[in-house]
Amino acid sequence: MELNTFDLSVFIFLTFLTIAAVFYGNKKTTPDGPETLIDYLLMGRQLTLPLFLMTLVATWYGGILGVTQIAYEKGIYNFITQGFFWYVTYIIFAFFLVNRIRRYEALTLPDLVGKMFGKKARILAAIFNLFNVIPIAYTISLGILIQSFFSISFFYSMLIGLGVVSTYCMLGGFRAVVFSDVVQFFIMCLSVLLVLIFSYTQYGGLDFLKGALPSTHFELTGGNSLGQTFVWGFIALSTLVDPNFYQRCFAAKNSQVAKKGILLATFVWFLFDICTTLGGMYARAVMPEVNSNQAYIHYSFSVLPNGLKGFFLAGLVATIVSTIDSYIFVASNTLSFDFFPRKRFSKKFHHIGVLFVGIITLLMGTIFDGNIKNVWKTIGSYSASCLLFPVILGHIIPGKISDNEFSLMVLIGVITTTCWKLTTPLPLDELYVGVLSTMLSLIFIKAYKRIFGPRDCLKTVS
Repeated sequence: MELNTFDLSVFIFLTFLTIAAVFYGNKKTTPDGPETLIDYLLMGRQLTLPLFLMTLVATWYGGILGVTQIAYEKGIYNFITQGFFWYVTYIIFAFFLVNRIRRYEALTLPDLVGKMFGKKARILAAIFNLFNVIPIAYTISLGILIQSFFSISFFYSMLIGLGVVSTYCMLGGFRAVVFSDVVQFFIMCLSVLLVLIFSYTQYGGLDFLKGALPSTHFELTGGNSLGQTFVWGFIALSTLVDPNFYQRCFAAKNSQVAKKGILLATFVWFLFDICTTLGGMYARAVMPEVNSNQAYIHYSFSVLPNGLKGFFLAGLVATIVSTIDSYIFVASNTLSFDFFPRKRFSKKFHHIGVLFVGIITLLMGTIFDGNIKNVWKTIGSYSASCLLFPVILGHIIPGKISDNEFSLMVLIGVITTTCWKLTTPLPLDELYVGVLSTMLSLIFIKAYKRIFGPRDCLKTVS
């Protein structure tokens, strides 16, 4: 794949426009005093509805090469597992969680969990938070994209992409992330729409796809079992404990901004998913022999005319990078604030956190060997099976679960999920086992304390 001079110029211009937004967002927001933690982490809790919408949408779609790969291989199964299940979760978050979490005036998700349950719960939530926001899948996506254009190894492709993003992540706080997301929002949405428009113009609509694709591409389960399909429904529920969602809600001016922003973002994601799902299916219909993780890139370059290829490439980069920078920012905050709470803000700790997160990301990207779907499945399974139930229960019945009870529930979920995944040959997914063990552990703890009295039987967690 090659870019002509005009396409390259378009790509460079849009890249510099994004960088300019980062520097604009890096402007000091408190000229009359030192920058505070709330300024740095949450933009002073002044996120308006348009900014909330654009930063949330841009942050949440960095795995575009993962979803187009699933669409390439399984068809509309991608829309069900990576779209519909998530829409349900977003709506639950908007109507059930937004008002509840705003009451705590927390700065981060672990900070919120600490206020709900206690210090040990805060540390456990910080550990989950860290691994949930290490941008493994999105660094893999960026590595695949760079490798598609340059004859270098996958590892060095990830290293180059992550190095560039990490460098500008050190320049500013959440405000810089938000303003770069604004530019990336428009580029990424227009780029996937252009691919769909030119695909329809050149090849036709559903009749063409039905004639060129296997029948399973039009089945809701994509040829998989219902159990395998609904695993993604539970993984989608992990959004209810996703730190990026919480951060945007904490940063919003008020609860109404957060609620309306999530609902509007859901509509945008619905349209975006239609474009990426159909784009992946067109790629399979036209290029059935191409490597599935790069098929969408190759196909888009074949269908778009000169002049728009550079715009599409910029959109692809924007889609991925807008997620990586947000995840790196939140992960570094976890290291520099959640594990070591402090009232005074220092960029030095943030920079150290960014470097550490970058090293972990590269190592994990190598371990997962470029498999984006496997990354989502593994990380999402732990979040959904171990952390989701205790946190949601804490919202439903606040004050009824102690710090020790929360910690024991989460630890039992981790142990059960890991053991089942590594040692059990049965076809039942480890996510279901983890959720069940977490629920049963709380029932057992409450039953034990009812029988033997209120004495604390959980000293081992301390």
